[in-house]
Amino acid sequence: MKPQLFAHPFSSYCQKVLIALYENGTDFEYRMLEDPGVGEELGRLAPPLGKFPVLVDAGRTLFETSAIIEHLQIHHPGPVTLIPADPDIAVEVRTMDRIFDNYVMNGMQPLVNNMLRPEAHRDPHLATYVHAALDKIYAWLDARLAGHEWAVGDAFTLADCAAAPSLFYADWAYEIPAGHKQLKAYRARLLARPSMARAVDDARRFRHYFPLGAPDRD
Repeated sequence: MKPQLFAHPFSSYCQKVLIALYENGTDFEYRMLEDPGVGEELGRLAPPLGKFPVLVDAGRTLFETSAIIEHLQIHHPGPVTLIPADPDIAVEVRTMDRIFDNYVMNGMQPLVNNMLRPEAHRDPHLATYVHAALDKIYAWLDARLAGHEWAVGDAFTLADCAAAPSLFYADWAYEIPAGHKQLKAYRARLLARPSMARAVDDARRFRHYFPLGAPDRD
């Protein structure tokens, strides 16, 4: 039986796994959460926090995007090696994966969460702190990417699967400054990658969900 992915196309973390699947042309069953009954089934599979995506494969139920992608590389390898065989480079890839998830995607998420609250309960000072944190990681990444096509050298990896949706949505929430030319060019390369372009197109009809307003530029 082919793997089943329980996911929503507009979720950044679901897109991260979808990119990995699309990169290697992995045959899978897409259990989209918009479809009738899928949410209830996910509720029976998911841990208490009820997070998604969830991958079900060969009797195993997997959570957490980085672990899912590692599982896919082991059990459903394809032409694109998302975690390099060289252990030192693999450590660098895993490090960058965590940076994009924790400092970019999770870093901008409070801006979204704040807008989802009733207006009377929004924190009027939150943006100042979030923008300052994003300014730091944007600057660090801009310097880090100098001379690199992808997050770690010239090969597309797990780190880029994390970077693509992270930078896609973070730039919507707090635009990358024009002076960070390396980072802006990297984001553009990610969006031009067929796997990410497919993920973006899959989710285009859900853009009205974005509480900060989806810009027209992507």
